[in-house]
Amino acid sequence: MPLSAPADREPLHRRQIDMHGYRRADGLFDIEGHLLDTKAYGFDNEEKGYLAPGTPLHGMWIRLTIDDDLLIHHCEAASDHTPYAVCPQAAPNFARLAGLKIGPGFNRAVQERVGGVLGCTHIREMLAQIATVAYQTLYPVRRQKELAREGVTGVRERPRIIGTCLAYEPSSPVVKMRWPWLVQDAAE
Repeated sequence: MPLSAPADREPLHRRQIDMHGYRRADGLFDIEGHLLDTKAYGFDNEEKGYLAPGTPLHGMWIRLTIDDDLLIHHCEAASDHTPYAVCPQAAPNFARLAGLKIGPGFNRAVQERVGGVLGCTHIREMLAQIATVAYQTLYPVRRQKELAREGVTGVRERPRIIGTCLAYEPSSPVVKMRWPWLVQDAAE
């Protein structure tokens, strides 16, 4: 369902974010993001002079190479379009994310390694979304591992996704459908 009809308005700013998850031939996974900012009007930039409407102001890339446990093996960032010549110097610092695991505390750890003047606000902001794309990309792989573990141990773990949104509220119809044993365990 689309949003309601807007009031009369004029476009000023556009941010496009595109993210993809890939399985690599070596068994690892690449999660990539691209951010592109443009303005619908022309304006003067202190370093670049006049920027015509539609000229990219920000154009940033990031790639995390991760394993099926969501451990970051490598991180690469690049800045194609920036408002200032100094901005691309932040990109190499994102290699500091190698060794982090995507999961609880990830955003805090990112802030510690590439926060503030160590990084780029726009690349850093993409990382929370990249983490979600990583989960989505690895879902079938991680689900198979979970089922195999259950088959060996006979123990079913409560999925971490429970309680993270309305659909996964512990007593929701979705949880009852996907994990009926949780509902049975709670009743006992």
